[in-house]
Amino acid sequence: MLKGGCFCGQIRYEADGTPCNETSCHCAICRRTTGAAFVTWFSMRRAQFRIVSGEPKRFKSTANATRSFCAVCGTQLTFETEDYPDEIDVTTCSLDDPESVPPKDHTYTRSRLGWIKLSDQLPQHQKARTP
Repeated sequence: MLKGGCFCGQIRYEADGTPCNETSCHCAICRRTTGAAFVTWFSMRRAQFRIVSGEPKRFKSTANATRSFCAVCGTQLTFETEDYPDEIDVTTCSLDDPESVPPKDHTYTRSRLGWIKLSDQLPQHQKARTP
């Protein structure tokens, strides 16, 4: 069972099952919505993820994608896209134990900031990974 939540503790979640699509995303939208150089995510089946306390705010970051965050402390928690309606992406570092779900690759590296030097030997994808 994976457990996590926002910085201030207002929102808590649980996820059971096996994470997939563990990635560090370098797209400009992830950067702007978090204020970070890149964001590490993992995916879960939507049915395996649940908010157990609090209520995150949601906003449409693109025409087909919605992100959730804590309205109190600002922690971004999830990403959902209509392209994959049965999945939800969760910010890895909102986990209580982010070491338990390390990234397996980097995506959207064509948007990577020039001052980020990737030396972890993980696969790099210019756009989304190909299935």
